[in-house]
Amino acid sequence: MADLSAITAAVKAAAMELIEVAALKPGQILVAGCSTSEITGQRIGTASSLAIGQAVVAGLLQATNAAQVYLAAQCCEHLNRALVIEAGAARLYNLPVVTVVPAPKAGGSLATAAFSALHRPVVVAGLQAHAGLDIGATLIGMHLRPVAVPVRLQVKTIGSAFVTAARTRPPLIGGERAVYRFQGQQV
Repeated sequence: MADLSAITAAVKAAAMELIEVAALKPGQILVAGCSTSEITGQRIGTASSLAIGQAVVAGLLQATNAAQVYLAAQCCEHLNRALVIEAGAARLYNLPVVTVVPAPKAGGSLATAAFSALHRPVVVAGLQAHAGLDIGATLIGMHLRPVAVPVRLQVKTIGSAFVTAARTRPPLIGGERAVYRFQGQQV
């Protein structure tokens, strides 16, 4: 059996580091995808674990709540990679709400756990987050704003699952005459 407290601690550490490196501001969105199967060393989608999903969500919420950042938990492909998020964030970002309740085999354990843990959860069809954490190669890139920039975290794995992270930045435009710094600040 997986050490659930170690999973929670590793996820919290990874999320906190990403929030800091990405310089997320209160009210911004961190998208997370997770294969609980991969955490246990199984092939993605073959050994879903709600207990592990709950441990992952606990770590994510500890980090996002401390930073006042919204968590968006990606569902699996059976729900078209929809996302669980707080209703307030859906209103703030004008996100298209859909009608479904995630379950471990239709949405995945991460989304199921997030739906239970959030204060007023809704499921949205899509969004563009400011940063993303992918545990187990669940392919969260479709939910990141352009331009995604890889972030190398201290936490490389959670259980047997590889951890990948990204922050985003606005696109650079203008060509050779463009200026990308303003008073010493870089985008």
